Amino acid sequence: MWQTEDLDLDAYLDRIGHARVSPSADSLRSLHRAHVLAIPFENIDVILGTHPGIGLDAIQAKLVRRQRGGYCYEHALLFSAALERLGFEVTRRVARVQPHKAGPRTHALLKVGVDGQDFLADVGFGAGQLYPTPMKDGVVIDQGGWDHRLTLDDDVWTLSKQTVDGWAPQHASNDEPVRAIDYEVYHHYVSTHPNSPFTGRPVVMRVADGVVRRLVGDKLTVEYADGRTTERVVPAQDLPEALASLDVVLSDEEVDRLRLV
Repeated sequence: MWQTEDLDLDAYLDRIGHARVSPSADSLRSLHRAHVLAIPFENIDVILGTHPGIGLDAIQAKLVRRQRGGYCYEHALLFSAALERLGFEVTRRVARVQPHKAGPRTHALLKVGVDGQDFLADVGFGAGQLYPTPMKDGVVIDQGGWDHRLTLDDDVWTLSKQTVDGWAPQHASNDEPVRAIDYEVYHHYVSTHPNSPFTGRPVVMRVADGVVRRLVGDKLTVEYADGRTTERVVPAQDLPEALASLDVVLSDEEVDRLRLV
């Protein structure tokens, strides 16, 4: 159902710069970090109207064989296939974004079992999670300089981020079974609906230790863990160069199409 056997595991590991490892909590943490640092979060194919879909072959062609990224479905499906091939126990999940508001249930993430523990693995939530989070009520994890907390209410796990105004819920999920067709439906909404945050403007996000870079529309923001923020407008003609600085490298044809858009 999930096409795990179609993954070129060696090519994926080469893309993220990681050795083949045995399943453990430490290797999950290392793989998670390597994936997030290597592969950008981005929606450029949605903006161009050329998204190839979320079949594993299409994801590999884009995220593994090219210097491109994707959004949550692509990241989660790629990472889950790699983890399963390495021997981890993986459950694919869906989360409601901003559950304290009118957020949709459209975010793909994973529950990973290893060493007798369960972890929330979330490699595709924009510029959020460098590391997996142990599924323990109230646990707080430093994600590159920003504290995130996981809490349990009935069967719902809510991930929140520490802000100057307190804990801000990011998403909420439970163990409701997810099928491949569910991801296809959610992907169709996120990539085509006019109310989707990804259909009207470029969104590219990169996270590293102590710094988050975001290109949303024509605004490039750099946020530091110590509270500093810089912001500048990127002229349309400079957008390809700005994308390349965020590790999203486009072909000449894609650059021409993007400039027209």
